[in-house]
Order: sequence, then C-alpha cells, then structure tokens
Amino acid sequence: MKLSKSQLSALEYITLYAKGRNEEAERTIQEVLYMSNISGETYESAIIKLKSNARIALHFHPDRLDSNMKSVAEGLLEQGMYKSQFETLISNGSVSAYPGGARDLWEKRMFGGAYDLESIMNQRPKYGALHLMLHPDGPAPSFGSCYFLLKTGVSSRSTYTYLDSHLEPKEKGTYAEFSDILAALLSDAFTRDCTLGEKNLTPRRLIDHLLNQLDRPISDPSTVMPVRTFNQYIEAQVHGDISLKEDVEVLVADPSFKGTHVGRLLEQICSQYSIDLYWHRGSRLRVDEVPDDFRGPSMPSLAKRIAQSDYIDASIIGAAAVDLKRNPESWSDRGTSKDTLQELKLLWHVVVKYGKPQLGE
Repeated sequence: MKLSKSQLSALEYITLYAKGRNEEAERTIQEVLYMSNISGETYESAIIKLKSNARIALHFHPDRLDSNMKSVAEGLLEQGMYKSQFETLISNGSVSAYPGGARDLWEKRMFGGAYDLESIMNQRPKYGALHLMLHPDGPAPSFGSCYFLLKTGVSSRSTYTYLDSHLEPKEKGTYAEFSDILAALLSDAFTRDCTLGEKNLTPRRLIDHLLNQLDRPISDPSTVMPVRTFNQYIEAQVHGDISLKEDVEVLVADPSFKGTHVGRLLEQICSQYSIDLYWHRGSRLRVDEVPDDFRGPSMPSLAKRIAQSDYIDASIIGAAAVDLKRNPESWSDRGTSKDTLQELKLLWHVVVKYGKPQLGE
C-alpha cells in the first residue's frame, strides 16, 4: 500500500537507527549461537521463517465507547478500518493519545519527529505485538480481551521495539534491520531461559519453534490453555491504514461476549469482511479471589461492585466501563471518571493474571 511522507519517514528513521546498532547486535547473536551450538545456516532459516510467517496481533476491547459513544465493535463494522488511539481516543495502555500528551511526545522521540511533518491524526501508527509464540490469548492480553491477526505482508511496513515502547527501550528495528530485536530475544532466552512469556525457552528451543511452528495452519485457540503473558512482547507499530477487508486474517474473541450484542457485532464483522472467527478459552475471576496487592488495594471493592454472580470477566468489566461513560455521576464515589477508568483497566489486568478459563473448565 502507499504510505504517506510521515509514515515512510518513521520507517526510515527506525531502520537507520537499528542499522547503527547492527555491529553490537550481531556480536551478541553470534555469541549466543556459538554457546548454544546453533549453526548460522539454521539461524538464518529460522529468521526467514519468522519474516515470512509471523503475524502482528492487535489487541482490543470490543465494547469500549469512542468519543462518539459508539462501541469499538460498532465502529469496526461500520467503517471497516482499525484506527489509532489518536482517532478513537481509546487506549488500553497509556491514556494520553492527544497532541502534547505522553504518547505524542514519546512517538516524537521514537520516530524522530516523523509524524510532525504532516500532523494528520489518521496517519499515526497502530499498536500491536508480534504473535511469535502463538499463545491462544495473544501476545499481550493485558491490552485487550480480543485480538486481530494481520496478514503477514503488514509486518514489513511496521516498526518494532523489544518490550513496550513507552519504556523507550533501545532495541528497535524493522524487517529490513531486525538484528537489534533478535539479539535481545536470543539474549533473554540464553541468560534467563525465558522470553515472550515462555518459560524454559532456550535459544535452541526458540529457533526450533520458529522453524517448525510459525508456518502451520492456525489451530483452534479454545483447545489450548491461556498463557497470560505480561509485559514480555515484541511491540509492533503498524504504519499505514489497516483495512479489515485487506489486512486482517483472523479475529480471536473472548467467550464472555458469546450470545451478547457485542458478540453478534463481532460475528457480523467477520462475515462482512471475510475474517476467520475463533474464540479463546477466556478468563474469569471470583470476587473473593481478587488480590489487593497486584494492581492496588481498590481492586477488591471495584470487583465486588461490578460482579455478576460473584464473578468478573471481560464483558462485565466492559459493561462497567460503558456505564461509567454514560452515567459518570453514579461513579463519583470512586473519584474522577479518569481515575475510575484507570481502575477498570487495572482490574482487567487482575483478571488476566489470576483468572480461570471460562471455556472447558
């Protein structure tokens, strides 16, 4: 697809940055390969498989309301486009996607001011994560209960950071210059036996996974236990439009929406835009199991307030977020709407971390 001047400039800026770090990255890669007894030929074959087959996942909450009081699912169905946080004013991470906000400022630093060239909000990057380990609940479930899997061609017009970009990590890249990302990935596998939410993942096992798993047909995620990965992902910033018809291959949805209005909207989206629909096993949590020491002491009381039949899940938290937007005065006892929205976001983190599968118990 044709990219704007700003989008091309952002890709070029990251490519040149990563190229400048290649020498150090290649030293790290070669050291890990040697210590792990992995041949250069095997490694190169694995990276070819990665670049040919790895999809980007875009996590989202389908029931959240945008600035026009329409749900994300309604907007997707009507417009057929996946929009950036600067357009929807919805964020599942940093709620600061506006000119002069934290996200705007760190994007300016990350892309060398590329998006100041034209200052058009609909040209801003869309955020996801590289779906390398094929976890059924996605690579970054804390950012949304559902996720799209993009067609592999989109990956070549994306930039990447190892871990979350708001932390401003030094490891960045594009598919044209990817060694910095790969060095960080291999280094974690070598020194920690863990990366991208996978325990006991040595460099050898990582390379074997890339060689043998990424090109397999997508399997039904409802048959596999969720992994619940937190803060361990290769973040992707997609530059250019994301068309549901042209760029999205799969939707993996949370089963708490089955049989609901939102669930029917998701089914319509997939039917209208020729997207394959799957349901993962979901996550729900009993109110009396909500901890007060993971995302703060206010989590148990918030869970008790919104619970249905003593449980909370993605749909229940989403319904509370909708009610907060429509009836903010009824939530004033918990503080400002902004603070309460943040609490609901954190409560979803609790469900991801401590919840039990909703399907197949």
